[in-house]
Amino acid sequence: MEKIIETKDLTISFGGHVAVDGVNFSVPANHFKSIIGPNGAGKTTFFNLLSGQLTPTKGEVFFKGENITKLSPTQRARRGIGRSFQITNVFPNLTVLENVRLAVQSKKGVLYNFFSHFQSIKGLEEEAFELLKKVLLEKKAQSLAKNLAHGEKRKLEIAMLLALDTEIILLDEPTAGMSLEEVPTILDVIRQIKEESSKTIILIEHKMDMIMDLSDSVTVLFNGGLLADGSPQEIMENETVQKAYLGGLHDAS
Repeated sequence: MEKIIETKDLTISFGGHVAVDGVNFSVPANHFKSIIGPNGAGKTTFFNLLSGQLTPTKGEVFFKGENITKLSPTQRARRGIGRSFQITNVFPNLTVLENVRLAVQSKKGVLYNFFSHFQSIKGLEEEAFELLKKVLLEKKAQSLAKNLAHGEKRKLEIAMLLALDTEIILLDEPTAGMSLEEVPTILDVIRQIKEESSKTIILIEHKMDMIMDLSDSVTVLFNGGLLADGSPQEIMENETVQKAYLGGLHDAS
């Protein structure tokens, strides 16, 4: 199968601490990959290397065969890699619809023009509203983003990612900080994206029921290195993984 994203010997050190240690990782197109590991395993740091927030000490990142190791996050997004964060990344003083419209506008490269402003904005807002429907936020379209509940902000961030129409979506703990009541809705949104689109999704998450339900395969990081990779069932049955990680799963953050 074609590898849409791949790393070779990916490593980053901070002082004397090796946070990601020689990770060789690949994901085929249209695949749902989950990354798990205990606190300090290097999961978010690894995501930062994939998305360009960090530059590796050594090793390389490839997207559809192209070496993108030295590209910025913006350049990677333009090529097709979108990223969400553990902390929501929205414009709090804009409406929900305006947040998504700006993402649509950015993807299309639409610049402000006084004479065509109304019609172009109307078209962009219609597209943005359809994306809000996908994440079950259409009723909140005119609400200020800062007034949303935490789970709703995560859904808004996913809508903004969808607006960028990237081929890869990196989701860093999309259920972090949510109440138990909010989690099923996010699960439904992510499941819908998986089933209805041709996106490749890479997820960092601690909720094993969610990982087992959604993932095509799972990668386990431990102390910055690649501990195991396989189907969800293979990972659950892997004795090395059980000893190193699964016993403390619910205490990890």
